Amino acid sequence: MKLAEAESKMQKAVESTQHAFNTIRTGRANASLLDKVTVDYYGAQTPLKSLANINTPDATTIAIQPYDRSILNSIEKAISMSDIGLTPNNDGSTIRLNIPPLTSDRRKEFVKVAAKYAEEGKVSVRNIRRDAVDSIRKEEKSGDISEDEAKDRQDKIQKLTDKYINKIDALLAEKEKDITTV
Repeated sequence: MKLAEAESKMQKAVESTQHAFNTIRTGRANASLLDKVTVDYYGAQTPLKSLANINTPDATTIAIQPYDRSILNSIEKAISMSDIGLTPNNDGSTIRLNIPPLTSDRRKEFVKVAAKYAEEGKVSVRNIRRDAVDSIRKEEKSGDISEDEAKDRQDKIQKLTDKYINKIDALLAEKEKDITTV
């Protein structure tokens, strides 16, 4: 595994962690809360964002306006059955989600969820490091590279790993601050 390939994979792991953080409520309306919601649309599970216009008219409301009004009830059902914990209000043309203020217990719960996502991201980065180091050791064993070059590459991989784990820690600190800020 090349250094650039390992770095690219680590960057994707950080982006994946950031995407997971975006699905956690912070007390403010955010359209990305609905990223994981899929709707049964003519027998196929379809992401909500490809079936409707989603916007945030104010800090505590998400408005969902489907492109096809006939699926309003399906969207409402999908939101109700999802794990986002919000109750949809259907007015016949638009579904509104009111974001209630978070309680302190709920905030603590969300911080734990964010920490879990961060740990998953770190494990992913470490697995990439392990694969890269194994690849370097195989090259060294087969005689393609010298012992010194192998050691040098392993050091570079470790520096990359530290860099991306620090990025995930910084994202986690930022998300915790978002969650705990009233």
